[in-house]
Amino acid sequence: MADVMLMNDIEARAAASGIDLSHLDLSSIHLPPGENFGIISDDEDVYQEEQLDFEVGFGNIIVVDNLPVIPKSKFERLEGVIRKIYSHVVIKQDGLWMPETPETPTTLGYGFIECNTPQEAELAKETRNAYKLDKSHIFAVNMFEDIDKFMRVPDEWAPPEIRPYVPGENLQQWLTDEKARDQFVIRAGSDTEVFWNDARQLKPDPVYKRAYWTESFVQWSPLGTYLATVHRQGAAVWGGANSFNRLMRYAHPQVKLIDFSPGEKYLVTYSSHEPSNPHDSNRIVINIFDVRTGKVMRDFKGSADEFSIGGTGGVAGVSWPIFRWCGDNYFARVGKNMISVYETETFSLVDKKSLKVENVLDFSWSPTDPIIALFVPELAGGNQPARVSLVQIPSKEELRQKNLFSVSDCKMYWQSNGDYLAVNVDRYTKSKRTTYTGFELFRIKERDIPIEVLELDNKNDKIIAFAWEPKGHRFAVIHGDSPRPDVSFYTMRTAHNSGRVSKLTTLKGKQANALFWSPAGRYIILAGLKGFNGQLEFFNVDELETMGTTEHFMATDIDWDPTGRYVSTSVTSVHHEMENGFNIWSFNGKPLYRTLKDHFFQFLWRPRPPSFLSPEKEEEIANNLKKYSKKYEAEDQDVSLQLSEQDREKRRMLKDEWEKWVNEWRKLHEEEKSERQNLRDGEASDEEEEYEAKEVEVEELLDVSEETLSIEFGQ
Repeated sequence: MADVMLMNDIEARAAASGIDLSHLDLSSIHLPPGENFGIISDDEDVYQEEQLDFEVGFGNIIVVDNLPVIPKSKFERLEGVIRKIYSHVVIKQDGLWMPETPETPTTLGYGFIECNTPQEAELAKETRNAYKLDKSHIFAVNMFEDIDKFMRVPDEWAPPEIRPYVPGENLQQWLTDEKARDQFVIRAGSDTEVFWNDARQLKPDPVYKRAYWTESFVQWSPLGTYLATVHRQGAAVWGGANSFNRLMRYAHPQVKLIDFSPGEKYLVTYSSHEPSNPHDSNRIVINIFDVRTGKVMRDFKGSADEFSIGGTGGVAGVSWPIFRWCGDNYFARVGKNMISVYETETFSLVDKKSLKVENVLDFSWSPTDPIIALFVPELAGGNQPARVSLVQIPSKEELRQKNLFSVSDCKMYWQSNGDYLAVNVDRYTKSKRTTYTGFELFRIKERDIPIEVLELDNKNDKIIAFAWEPKGHRFAVIHGDSPRPDVSFYTMRTAHNSGRVSKLTTLKGKQANALFWSPAGRYIILAGLKGFNGQLEFFNVDELETMGTTEHFMATDIDWDPTGRYVSTSVTSVHHEMENGFNIWSFNGKPLYRTLKDHFFQFLWRPRPPSFLSPEKEEEIANNLKKYSKKYEAEDQDVSLQLSEQDREKRRMLKDEWEKWVNEWRKLHEEEKSERQNLRDGEASDEEEEYEAKEVEVEELLDVSEETLSIEFGQ
C-alpha cells in the first residue's frame, strides 16, 4: 500500500510540472524497509522527508537540453549519436526519451536519459555538460531531481522567517570537570559508550550510551569538540555537556571515511563506487563540508587512479587521507608530477595552478607553518638523484633542498612544534644487494636551515620505529633485528647548546617494536605488540631509567590520554577473538583498572584543545609545583580514605555473611543433638577426645551344613 501511495505521489508531482513519465517503469520503485533497518532517526519528520528526497528513484535520470529539433524519421539516428556520446555509462533499455510535439512529430530539443545508477547519472552530467555537438547545439545537462526542485520554487518572493535567537549549548563544558578527568569513547558490539576516566575511583564513570549510534566507526574532532558518526546517508557530528545532541548532518551516500581539518572548521567525506565496467577503476567522490553550516565548500570526483598516489593507508587502493591540511588555511594532495595546494578562502588552487614537481612521490606539511616537505625518488639509471625539498606556501619558494644518492626508501618525520624534520633514508650499498640506514636532520627554525647527518653505530641495523618527543628536542629509534632489537635516544641539543645531535643512551636487547611518547614528553612506552604479545616498558627519558615493566597479553593498541597522566592498552576483536577489552595504567606503569568487553572494536581518548597558558606560565607552574599540588594531594588523600573505608565496609560485609552462615550451622547442629546422642547409644558428649577407640573381635556363624559319608571296611 505504501509503495502504491509513493508511485501516485510521483505521478502527481510530475504531472503538475508538465513532465510525462509514461515511458518509465515505476513499478520497481519501493519504499525502504521500515525504520531504517531498525535504526530510528532522532527526528522522524526529517527522516520521512529524507526518504522522499533520496529514495523516490529519480536520482539516476538526467535531462539533456539543446538537442537538435528533428522530425520523427531521424529519431533513430539521433538516438544512436546520443548513446555513443554517453557510452561511458550504462543507459537502461528504453531509457532514452525525447518528447515530441503532438501536431508535427518533431522533437522539442531536450531529452531524458535513465542511467543504471545515480552515480553513473552524476558522472554523465559532469562529463557531458557543455558538450559541443556542433556550433548550434551545446548540451546543457542537469539532474532530473534538480529540475523538479526548481519547478517548485514559488512565483512570488516571500521574506524568510526570522527566528528568535536561542543560545547554543556549551560544547566545551566537559573541560570544566571538577575532578579534571578526561573522557573516552568505546565501541563494543552494537553499542557506543562515552565514559569519564575516573582513575581515583579505579573505574570508568558512564556518561552516555547508545545502540546503533554509527554503522562503522566513530571519530573525535581534533580539539575534542565533536564526536562524528558514519551512516549510509552520510556523516553526523554530536556534542554537548553529557547529552550528545546531534549538531549537524552531512549528506554523502555510502560514505566510508571522514577527516577533520586541524581547527575543526571543515569535514572531509569520502566514498567510492564500483563501476559498471569491470575494467574501469572505482569512482571516487570527496566532499569538503563546513562543519557548522553543513554547506559543501568543494567537491572532487574522479577515478581511483587519480587519487591513489601518496598517503599512508586507506581503502579500495586509495590512500587516506587524500587531502592533508595546514591548519584550516590550506589543504593539498599529491598527483602525477604535481602537488595541488588549495586555499580555503575560495577553495581554489593557490595561484590558480598546481605546484609542478616531476616524479614527486610523497609530501607532508609542517605541523605549525605553511611549509611543505616533499620527496622525489631517484630516477632509474642514476641520472638524477633523489631529493627532499622544503617549499614555502603560498609563495612556492624553495627554502632548502637536499640531494640523496643510491636511495631505496625514504620516510619523513616532523617534530610536533615544526622545529625539526627527520628524514630516514635507506641507501643501497655498492653491491646493490643490501641497504644501510641514516638520518638527515633539518633544523627548520635556524638560519639557512642547517642539515646534520646521523648514522647509527651499526649502519646495517634495520630501523623498526622512530618517534620525536612531543614539544621536545629528543627522539627515539628502535633498531636492529628481532626478537631483541636495541632502543637508542638522541637529543638535538647538547650541554653547551652547540647545535649538534648527540646520543643519550642505548638500551640493549629490548622486546619492543613500537614507541609511544607521552603527550607531555619526558616519558615513553617501549611496546612489544603483535609477535611480542604485549610487552610494556615505561621509561623515564629525563632520568634514563625504567619505571616499570609489565604486560597486556595480545594488546593491539596503546594510547596516552591527552594530559599524559594515563595510558590505555586495548585488545580489539578485529585482531583477536579472546580477552577483548581495555586496561588503564598510570604514567609509570601501575595498573589501575581493567574492563572486558565482547566484540570490542574501538577505544578513543577525547582530545583536548591547546592550553591557554603561556610558556612562561607553564614554566612557573612547573617550578612551583609543590605549592599547586597541595590542593590535589589533599583531594587524593580524601579519595584514598574513601577507598579505604570502602574496603573496610566490604570486609565487614564479608565477615557478617560468614558469621551468619556459622550461626545457621550452629543452630542446625543443636537441633540434631538428640539424634546424634541416640546414634551413640546414649552418650551425650560430641567431643571425640572423650572416647577411647577399642578393637573388638566378634565371631559370627555364617553357615552350617551336614554331609553323610559312606565308609566301607575291608573283609
